[in-house]
Amino acid sequence: MLTSARNQFSGELAEAKHGAVNDEVVLRLPGGQEIVATVTSASAARLGLTTGKKAVAMVKATSVIVMVDTDVSKVSARNAVSGKVSDLKKGAVNADVTITDDTGLAISAIITNSSVDRLGLAVGKPAAAVFKASSVIVGVDS
Repeated sequence: MLTSARNQFSGELAEAKHGAVNDEVVLRLPGGQEIVATVTSASAARLGLTTGKKAVAMVKATSVIVMVDTDVSKVSARNAVSGKVSDLKKGAVNADVTITDDTGLAISAIITNSSVDRLGLAVGKPAAAVFKASSVIVGVDS
């Protein structure tokens, strides 16, 4: 499956909670990390999203928020990866920031250059990548 999403994580569904409108699914990655996604119940049924199913979670880099306070328990977003800035490339207006945790899980974010400067981001500095469960697209092999 080829997509334009910068962040793609393969794993197995560890949990699936059915709701009247949306379902919540938890994708467990090989390193033990979990990505939470909310999808419509109709989509979950169409994709067969049940515990044990192999799936891919995709998140556009523009949907990722970067924090320098790595206490991610203080945000409402369900997904957060604390680590260090492992790559930083500034463009004319935006920057491409990659945050990697201690297991090697890397999340890319596109943020403004002014945000990079305001947050004091630099390679090696602690940071966290945060994204909402509703920003996760779930895919399965057909």
